[in-house]
Amino acid sequence: MTIQRNGMSADNEHENSAETLLQSGQAWNGQHIEHYPAGKPEITVMKMTLPAHSELPWHTHPMPNTAYILSGSLTIEDKASGETKTFNAGEAFNESIDIAHRGFTTDQRAELIIFYAGVEGMELSIPLPGEEAEY
Repeated sequence: MTIQRNGMSADNEHENSAETLLQSGQAWNGQHIEHYPAGKPEITVMKMTLPAHSELPWHTHPMPNTAYILSGSLTIEDKASGETKTFNAGEAFNESIDIAHRGFTTDQRAELIIFYAGVEGMELSIPLPGEEAEY
């Protein structure tokens, strides 16, 4: 592709590119995403930063959501099974729906973008009884 700028040609200077980061119908723990919530769609995109050596409270999500790790690493832990999986910068994953879990960091902070596919009025995260809100 040749791009013209101010009458000058710049071969390959600014080529468009696209990379699929995640395309899946299941969460990180193997849970199948069965359906989207009923109602008027509302998409939310959130940037979250977690300090090193921190953990989120136990919580669930009532809708499909996907996280992309911008920097650092984040470990997700399933409350019932104790299963964990660590995701690093440049990786994306689907979170589980209505299954209690939490995320935690180790020696480095984590920055992530989270995409929620919910409906108007739906909470993005629901803390378990006795737990603080995630955000």
